[in-house]
Amino acid sequence: MLIVLSPAKSLDYDTPPTTDVHTTPAFIPRSAELIEVLKTLSPADIGSLMGISDQLSVLNVNRYASWSRKFTAKNSKQAVLAFNGDVYEGLDASSLSAKQLDYVQAHVRILSGLYGMLRPLDLMQPYRLEMGTKLANPHGKDLYAFWGGEVTEAINGELAAQKAPVLVNLASEEYFKVVKPKLLKAKVISPVFEDWKGGKYKIISFYAKRARGLMARYAALKNISQPEKLKGFDLEGYAFAEEASTESSWVFRRKLAA
Repeated sequence: MLIVLSPAKSLDYDTPPTTDVHTTPAFIPRSAELIEVLKTLSPADIGSLMGISDQLSVLNVNRYASWSRKFTAKNSKQAVLAFNGDVYEGLDASSLSAKQLDYVQAHVRILSGLYGMLRPLDLMQPYRLEMGTKLANPHGKDLYAFWGGEVTEAINGELAAQKAPVLVNLASEEYFKVVKPKLLKAKVISPVFEDWKGGKYKIISFYAKRARGLMARYAALKNISQPEKLKGFDLEGYAFAEEASTESSWVFRRKLAA
């Protein structure tokens, strides 16, 4: 069983990592290709391309300029500890034990616009490049064209080493679009998280993002290798709703106390 997550826009490079264990990203030469494209863009270009402020544009232009093919403890941090959005607050990797981090490293992969796919303990230099960015490059008009089938091939390689060749999709639609399901040698399960609001169950973005991280955390805490056991997910009040689920879409619901 392999779980895929989206990255986060927010990054934390100030808090010291809770482990020295680290690995190196698999697609560094490909990332370097993208960096060369990004280095040709001005702050105004970046701002227009990504729809971000002048301050963020300058920050990211500087990040691209200082990006290096050499990943060290000074210029990078383990991805799962560097990402700092809702998903990663749910996962809370810094509180996991060494054994639980080993589980995450074996069973979780993070899709990335710049890095293609990261293992949780892969060192990562700071960046911003969302998968949906329409960055023209030598391989096509956007990042989906750039990564082509490489990410899917890498996932297939990872799945071949798993006891159960099942992909659990906890990534957003924007990021999962880089995966080519028809080429996957695995069943895909996509958990859905719904909260009770206004008299019905609905997906609330903030809660759903956090729940994706919580499910990855649950898998690590329980050392789950068989997807069926994810149906027991019960963190922060969620419960599997069999009546609303299908074979490939597993719905988890909760009613928060008013």
